Amino acid sequence: MISTETESETGRRRPAEVVVAGHICLDIIPQMQRETAGGASGDPFFVPGKLVDIGPAVTSTGGAVPNTGLALHRLGVPVRLMGKLGGDLFGRSIQDLLEREGEGLSAGLIVSPEAMTSYTIVVSPPGEDRMFLHCPGANDTFSAADVREADVASARLFHFGYPPLMKGMFEHGGRELVDIFARVKAQGVTTSLDMARPDPNSPSGRVEWLSLLERLLPQVDVFLPSFEELLFMLERDRYLELDRELGAGRVLEALDDAMLRRLADRLLGLGAAIVGIKLGEYGLYVKTTADASRLRAIGACWRGEAAPGWLDRELLAPCYAVVVTGTTGAGDCTIAGFLAGLLQGLPLERIALGAVAVGACNVERPDATSGIPSWDAVERRMAAGWEQRQMDVPRDETRWHRHETNGLWESNNRNHA
Repeated sequence: MISTETESETGRRRPAEVVVAGHICLDIIPQMQRETAGGASGDPFFVPGKLVDIGPAVTSTGGAVPNTGLALHRLGVPVRLMGKLGGDLFGRSIQDLLEREGEGLSAGLIVSPEAMTSYTIVVSPPGEDRMFLHCPGANDTFSAADVREADVASARLFHFGYPPLMKGMFEHGGRELVDIFARVKAQGVTTSLDMARPDPNSPSGRVEWLSLLERLLPQVDVFLPSFEELLFMLERDRYLELDRELGAGRVLEALDDAMLRRLADRLLGLGAAIVGIKLGEYGLYVKTTADASRLRAIGACWRGEAAPGWLDRELLAPCYAVVVTGTTGAGDCTIAGFLAGLLQGLPLERIALGAVAVGACNVERPDATSGIPSWDAVERRMAAGWEQRQMDVPRDETRWHRHETNGLWESNNRNHA
């Protein structure tokens, strides 16, 4: 059970159990309605020279740091947020928004007076696809020097999110990112990594990601990318082929269990100990190493007595059934659920189910984190018979069985590779 208490008996904030570092920005979302913009339904919303009447702008924090970090905070995990801001109005707005979520949550942020805070304008005309106008700002200047040893010394887990959106993390072969993970790992802290899908035509999209991962993953204990991100990084040509054949944003429709196993085995071979692949509406796929010594090297989050239940496991966790209001931050919140379970030393099955349960809570609200309750509330909802969606991932039925008690799918055989 995670404690929801954030203060010690002396009134000081408890030391963070997890540091969440990486990408942070301010999201600015103008409210747009067809009836206030003028013109009939079907008319173009934007026309050169036209004045478009819009409503108030909603501002919120965005990026892996606030999404995963605030979800962990809501689950009851003492967390330190580590992102880079400029000394400007947007930066102060982010700090204010975080402080409203919890006193002291902005204390770990790095403020660079000469930098510009990253922001995204979300343009969402009614009846049309959303557009994102993004300024990377201070995220591009984040470096290994910004992760000080004292900032992670008391933590048990270090999580980094969205390096493909941070220039300093992927340029020069990712040497700054590799340096961060090597130094954190040397402190005995368990490490976790999330990705973002690069734009194929951007500098990040032209990075040799396989080469970067070869150097990085030996220092990453838990790797939690999405299927699309992973396919792009490991099999770029196949990703682009599917993107052309199926249409933009539909690559996930091509997945099957053989493809997931192939990608996961490759990542485990590169050095990761635990691989969790986010599958959107299909759920979460988890595969663990068959190397007992690699599991023992996980660090502060590892509990040796759990070893038999973690070696060479392969699971598919279906999503829980909810009414979807929005999907912003769903993957980040799924990660928060996974990490919260790991910090508690729960069995792998409960961690996988807890992860998709937290992700399901997220999509019941339009924003990234307000739908996340305490961990105890998540577990009570699961125990009360929360309905699961059908697992629609195509799979070899002779290779999988379903746990009747919890609905998880598990591979029948180990050491199959």
